[in-house]
Order: sequence, then C-alpha cells, then structure tokens
Amino acid sequence: MMESSGGPYLNTAAVASPVGVARLLQVAFGCTTFSLVAHQGGFSAAYGTFCMFIWCFCFAVTIFIITCEFTRLHSCLSISWGNFTAAFAMLATLMSITAAVIYPLYFAQFGCYSISCKVRDFRIAASVFAGLLFIAYAVEVFLTRAKPGQVTSYMATVSGLLKIVQAFVACIIFGALVNDSQYSNYVATQWCVAVYSFCFVVTVVVVAFNVTGRTAMLWCPFERFVVIYTFVAILMYVSAAVIWPVFCFDSKYGSPWRPYQCSQGKCPWDSQLVIAIFTYVNLVLYIVDLAYSQRIRFVSHP
Repeated sequence: MMESSGGPYLNTAAVASPVGVARLLQVAFGCTTFSLVAHQGGFSAAYGTFCMFIWCFCFAVTIFIITCEFTRLHSCLSISWGNFTAAFAMLATLMSITAAVIYPLYFAQFGCYSISCKVRDFRIAASVFAGLLFIAYAVEVFLTRAKPGQVTSYMATVSGLLKIVQAFVACIIFGALVNDSQYSNYVATQWCVAVYSFCFVVTVVVVAFNVTGRTAMLWCPFERFVVIYTFVAILMYVSAAVIWPVFCFDSKYGSPWRPYQCSQGKCPWDSQLVIAIFTYVNLVLYIVDLAYSQRIRFVSHP
C-alpha cells in the first residue's frame, strides 16, 4: 500500500487563483491573436514579423510557467521562480503593448481599399485581442507586485520591475541608434552610446543574478550594489541627456528642425529625436528606481 508523502502532485491554485486565471487568459488571447494573423490577417516586413515573434514567445513562456506551477516542476529548477515569473510578466507586458500598438498602426485599417474586407476584419480582430493580451499581462503584474511590508521576490518590487522597463527602453534606444542615427560623427555621441550600453549590460546582469538566485555571489551586499549602480547610472544618463541633444540638435553640430528633404522612416533626425526622448525617459526611471531602492530589503529566496 502506498502512503502519501506530502501534498497533491498537481497545484490547482496555479489555474484557479486570480494570477492563474490571468495566465489562462494570456494563453487564450495570445493564441487567438497570432492565429487570426496567421490565418487571414497577414503580416509582412520587419514590423509584422516582430509582432508575431512577441505573441508566439509570450505564449510559449506562459504555457511553460503554467505547466511548471500546475505540476510543481518549478521546484526542480535551479532558478528563483518568483523572480523569474515577476520579471517575465513585466517584460511580456511591455512587449505585448508594443505589438498592440505596432500591428494596428501598420496593418489595420477601416476601409477595404487595398485589402479585402475579410482581411480587414481579421486584422481589426487581431488588434483587439492584442490589446486584451496586454491587459491580461498588466493584471498579472498588478496582482503579483510587492505590497508594503510583504516579503517577496526582488523582481516583484517597484525597483525590480523598473529594471525590466529600463532594459526595454534601452533596447528602443539601440534600435534607433542602428537606424542611421549618425552617432559615430562625434566622440561625444559615442560616449552616449557607451552610457546606454554600460547601463543596459549591468541592468541585465542584475536581473540575471536575481532570476538565477546568485545574488550571494556578489562581493558586497546586493542592496548596496544596486543603490551604488543606480546612482552611477543616473550620473551617466545625466551626461548623455545633456550631450546628445547638444550634438544632434544644436545648429553648430546638427539641425534643431527636421530637414524637409528627409524621407519618412529613413531620416537620421527622427532617430536622434527618439534617442533623446528615451534618454530622458530612462533618466527618470533610474531616479525613481534610486528612490525606491532606499525603501526595500532584498530577500534572495522568497
């Protein structure tokens, strides 16, 4: 006769809890979105491929998370599960809202002039479900975020979530940099690229150390390392926030106004403007991060 050595093997809370329901909705909305696009909506060029990658990637990882939690297999993985799920939920929220904006912007339309009405309807439906997918991931972030006084994973805190946003914003900056931004014209703008790269790499390392549960390997307490790094990142971003606009939009080095001969989508001035805007966005994010880093205490294994 076999005796039970513990609780049930299947964790019904993984699908019955509010977070579990949100994840099931993510699977349903994600599958519906890329199925509509693949069946009749259609996609093309880099923008469409990027959107399809986002929906398929988020769908696959969410299925993996639900499976691991429902079967309790996550306890066999050598990672900090709470940090992993919190980080992915924030990343998926950012990625899904990006796709929810890009796809209708480039593919959806209300008229049937250049495409059939059937294709138009599929694209509009896909756009709606893409928006619902973003809401589902945002709800998970809201439900799993750290509450005041609660012992939880670092990535579920405001500071941890901001790390994901900072890295995501840096990726937008990199995308604009490679789109004919002419950053190599001056040493000063090359310094700005070094700032973006350094801060991005260290932020990714911080996230990776938390997800893998290896924060104890650092030579100093994790809280202190995060605060020091965030302060240094603020100083570096302040320099970039001053240097980049001067060397791109001052009449001595660049142009304060968009050149009239610039073609849509292939204008260095547009890329420079995007970089300038998101430089200030990331600067604000790092400042807020520093403020919240003072108020938390890190727990390596919740």
